Amino acid sequence: MRILALLLGLVTLPAAAPLAVASETTEFQSIDGGTLDLAQWRGQPVLVVNTASRCGFAGQFDGLQDLYDRYRARGLVVVAVPSDDFKQELNSDAAVKEFCELNFDIDLPMTTITHVKGEEAHPFFRQLSEEHGYAPSWNFNKVLIGPDGDYVAGWGSTTLPLSAPITGQIEPLLD
Repeated sequence: MRILALLLGLVTLPAAAPLAVASETTEFQSIDGGTLDLAQWRGQPVLVVNTASRCGFAGQFDGLQDLYDRYRARGLVVVAVPSDDFKQELNSDAAVKEFCELNFDIDLPMTTITHVKGEEAHPFFRQLSEEHGYAPSWNFNKVLIGPDGDYVAGWGSTTLPLSAPITGQIEPLLD
């Protein structure tokens, strides 16, 4: 748990430690260009969701946006991480962005298409797997990171974004 807090910048490293490790683990490429760094939301709960446009669970984009709209003023951040690891994502970042904007009108932060499992998994997901045994088993798996940078909980695809198990974990973490 301390390592995730360290990587989110909540704990400082001794001066000799490489800072690249923190950025490598918390930074994602943004679908809008530039980067999204989870460390920018330190002190806030962050729900990270691996998504796929052609998945039968894609309707959850509406629920994710509704969750974000409901709690963002109180500090919640919802980050969508499109992935083709389960072979259900569109073939380009531009296609994913257009699909999500046209079909779901989402404005939550979104990364570029990113690996979430296996050897090629983004360092954030590798760390979750190594330290907490959490690895997405399908699209629309959700992981909640607390304001302190610690793993709080993870849910599978069938747990809806506005369900009691998720909101019950989020609400106590809000301002």
